[in-house]
Amino acid sequence: MKKWVLPEIQKGGEIREKYGDFLGEILLSDGFLSNADVDEFFGCGELSDPFLMTDMQKAVEVITAAVENGEQIIVYGDYDCDGVTSAVMLYSYLEQIGAEVGFYIPERSDGFGMNIPALKRLVENGAQLIITVDNGVSANNEAKFLSEKGVKLVITDHHRPNGELPICEACVNPNRTDDISPFKDLCGAGVTLKLLIALENDADFIIENYADLAAVGTIGDVMPLCGENRFIVRKGMESIANEQNIGLNALVRKSGIKCRQITAEDLAFKICPRINCAGRIASAQKAARLLLSDDPESADMMAEELNELNSRRKTLSDDIYEQIEKQIIEDPAILTERVIVLKGNNWHIGMIGLVCSKTAEKYGKPTVVISVVNGTARGSCRSVGNFSIHKMLASCADVLTNFGGHPMAGGFSLPEKDVEILRDKIYSFAREYYPIMPDVELIFNRETKIEEINSQNTALIERLGPFGEGNRRPLLLFRGCTVSAKAQMSGGKFVSFIAKQGKASIRCYSFDFSFEDLFVGNGAVIDIAAYAEINTYNGNTSVQLRFVDFRPSTFDQNRFFAAKRTYEAICRGEGCDGRLFPRVVPQNRGDLMKIYDLLRNFGDKLSLEQLSVFDNSVNYCMLKITADAFVEAGMFEKSGDCLKPVKLSKKCDLFAEGLLSRIKVTDGKVLIT
Repeated sequence: MKKWVLPEIQKGGEIREKYGDFLGEILLSDGFLSNADVDEFFGCGELSDPFLMTDMQKAVEVITAAVENGEQIIVYGDYDCDGVTSAVMLYSYLEQIGAEVGFYIPERSDGFGMNIPALKRLVENGAQLIITVDNGVSANNEAKFLSEKGVKLVITDHHRPNGELPICEACVNPNRTDDISPFKDLCGAGVTLKLLIALENDADFIIENYADLAAVGTIGDVMPLCGENRFIVRKGMESIANEQNIGLNALVRKSGIKCRQITAEDLAFKICPRINCAGRIASAQKAARLLLSDDPESADMMAEELNELNSRRKTLSDDIYEQIEKQIIEDPAILTERVIVLKGNNWHIGMIGLVCSKTAEKYGKPTVVISVVNGTARGSCRSVGNFSIHKMLASCADVLTNFGGHPMAGGFSLPEKDVEILRDKIYSFAREYYPIMPDVELIFNRETKIEEINSQNTALIERLGPFGEGNRRPLLLFRGCTVSAKAQMSGGKFVSFIAKQGKASIRCYSFDFSFEDLFVGNGAVIDIAAYAEINTYNGNTSVQLRFVDFRPSTFDQNRFFAAKRTYEAICRGEGCDGRLFPRVVPQNRGDLMKIYDLLRNFGDKLSLEQLSVFDNSVNYCMLKITADAFVEAGMFEKSGDCLKPVKLSKKCDLFAEGLLSRIKVTDGKVLIT
């Protein structure tokens, strides 16, 4: 359940005057304060001078000299999408200008960035200059090793330095404290693109040939799509549409996308995961070789291999997720904690980040997923709202072997024996610093009428693209819509319906909800959270809504979230104000029968959250406590997120024994004794 938030829109007279109420209000909701801000957003038509970046001139001089002298150059990348595309870009360019060049991409088991064993092999094989892409800014020990061996090092990176820079010939990084270049949000591929422009001294040529890979790296590293990144992605998608990179073109087609219709969302959800999966479960070399391919037939074969790896990735991650769901069913208390902490043995280390994200998304809480292999525990973390993962890990530093990350995500390792200590420290940190945990929010750009969704206004929305991190597709709120013509798509896997509002109507569809998930029927009045889209089919163009959430128009979200917090506080032993007792705990047989009938009729079809939305007369806390009591007494059994009734051989008094008999007001608080 997400908390719907419709921010108050600033007046912004000049923006409304220039762009109209519809687009103007969307721009204002995105934080634009003046027409100058909007013009800058729409008008980024070039990249800033790469030589404004500190050490760029030095990097060009060192690399150019190495090429001219025939020195052995190694491009040192990383195993994720940004690292792979960066390495392919620089290697491809240097090879084309005649350099003696190779590339090295570490395996995930080697860890992030440079490592001494790999460097030893490269040095033994004659490397004279190593150029890092998307890594290196914190590799002080590795840089010292290369210096002692007489091997030159040029670092290109975008991660924030942790202190003193490594020993090197040049360190190109927009996030150096002494860097004066104007745009700081470049990813590794963006920095590499700037390096290529500096080496070639021809921005148009480099952008034409390499913006496609830079765009993939930018989206794969979830960089904000504003400023120079927006320019890179726009140019990159133009190159992809022109099918310039044979390997990337093959991957696009194998992903079921038409090159000429590709969107930034296609890159984010179809292309980048296929590149990433090579490094997750096989070798990132496979993705690099594909992107370097100049033979259509072999490119098709390699793209198909990435497709198969992606299918295997889904199988592996689904298997881990099923184990997680089983843990939660067996121990529901996991979900009542402020942070969800889960542990498994021999879970694939390349999958736990994906599973962690999925779990955090489903349950709306910061999540930690830990895999234990041969006595070592490695974990991945994902955040919700303003909960800081980095601060949480820093508070646990004394039990961690190493850790890293930022407010929204992170990773760590520690000995298996300390996992339970870590769990307690995480719970203590959250209890101290987040007594009230943040809710997952769905933030709207504006409240909209169906009659406003026409081809003209939808085309205005598309002008704001490409959409992604830092430039999300505008989310619109439609209140009081009547459902009609509810229909199954793909055999019920997805759903569509017609939403009516006054005399206006529009087709709505979703890939997030199945036919059963849309648990209201024809004639129901609901509020809808949706994106407006232009649909072209068989030469005909129409507008439609892709909905991402819905709720009955009578739903009281403040009441729901308050009740949810109360239930979890009671389960954690913190309790709640004793005066709430009659509202959150069943008081008599009538309360029990009302909830029993609700569960018997709908509990095997709807989750308890959905039931609370469906029947707004039942307090969610009371519903959860009563359901727990029914399950404890053997009257219902859990089936995923739902409950199935069980035929009892004898009656029992729930107020005399079991959970309800243990919930009391003690010292002014509702507590389980």
